[in-house]
Amino acid sequence: MRSVEEQLAIITSAAVTPEPVRIAITETLGLRCAERVEGTEPLPGFDQAAIDGYAVRSVDIRQALAAARSGDFDRDSEDAPATEKATENTSGVKETLPIVGDVTAGSLRPIRLQPRQAVRVEMGAPLPTLADSVLPLDWVEKEGRKIRPLEAIASGEFVHRKGSDVQPGDVVVEEGAVIGAAQVGLLAAVGRSKVLVYPRPRLSVLSFGRELLDIDRDPAVGQVYDVNSYALAAAAREAGADVHRVGILSGEPRKMREVLESQLLRSEVVVISGAVGGAASDELREILSEMGEMDIQRIAMHPGSVMGFGTLGQDKVPTFLLPANPSAALVAFEVMVRPLVQLIRGRRQATRRVVPARTIAGIASAPGRRGFIRGQLMRDRETREFLVDPLGAVNGGEPTHLLGSHGQANCLIVVPSDVTDVAPGQVVDVLFLSNKD
Repeated sequence: MRSVEEQLAIITSAAVTPEPVRIAITETLGLRCAERVEGTEPLPGFDQAAIDGYAVRSVDIRQALAAARSGDFDRDSEDAPATEKATENTSGVKETLPIVGDVTAGSLRPIRLQPRQAVRVEMGAPLPTLADSVLPLDWVEKEGRKIRPLEAIASGEFVHRKGSDVQPGDVVVEEGAVIGAAQVGLLAAVGRSKVLVYPRPRLSVLSFGRELLDIDRDPAVGQVYDVNSYALAAAAREAGADVHRVGILSGEPRKMREVLESQLLRSEVVVISGAVGGAASDELREILSEMGEMDIQRIAMHPGSVMGFGTLGQDKVPTFLLPANPSAALVAFEVMVRPLVQLIRGRRQATRRVVPARTIAGIASAPGRRGFIRGQLMRDRETREFLVDPLGAVNGGEPTHLLGSHGQANCLIVVPSDVTDVAPGQVVDVLFLSNKD
């Protein structure tokens, strides 16, 4: 019997990264970048207002505030007393600045700001020449087409300087980085409509079994619906693969071989359920052995202890043979197939997040095999401790092969191979089946 670690080492050694492709950035979310992307122009490409306000020279604001503090008045003010007008500062410094224009975001008309003037600007608008800051709207009192500043402002305040985000030659997306929303935004910001990426691994799913019937037909006695091709295709898609659900593999040997060869040509991974036991699968396994190396082993785990793995076809495509039982097939996919998909995608962490949790019921596990028991993971509101309610292999409860409880599970409880009974209240490792990578 082969250990889980030994089987995983064989599987992961067969991972092959797909050839990069150049695609639109709108389609790159979650993919790994296959090139180093650098900025070619400054970003932003011009000095830009960071808020709505007034573009000014900071020195003019300081002088206007100083004039207000010293008791000087605007020469144009009609409200100033005559005696005070007679004692005005002969330097001509005023406590108000005239508004000489308006600049909206996207404006293509350049404006030159003269000393002791202000220009109304929108957020994102190009800053007028000579302006070095933007005075917020609530930092002024507006008097017709003039503003009276209430606060001092530093040079560069509320301004996005040209090239402050990206300079020519700056790396905006590293080769090998997983592209998220921020990376898509950066690619758009530097004018890249397409980028070279490693595509999602193409994965084909097939089901084998004389008793299988597709779900759009009515089963006769002895027939069952093909559950696995649907369930495994969904699991593969959730893992990040580009999935092709072939459905039921049937017919004479020559026809089955043609179907298999076509999937090997179009896939980086092939998954076949229902081909590891019984006399009916001997014929299929013989076909597979002619197409490459296929090894069927008993693995020290449950459920899903019997499975096959090999590399088939000219391109040595990793191919899995999983159990016919839907619940066992899903567990085998999670433990063995999903890590390979993650490695092909370039993920640093190939397995799910593992958290310690305290069981609220006893668990029975097969001796000498690592158990992967379905469960519901929850958290205590007061202690914030993880708790887990086992849904399969419970002492005195349901058997492990039922699929119904799998739909209620959000985790797999990992029971070591040397443990057969877990008492309520014990802490166990839990594989969290989040829908996120």
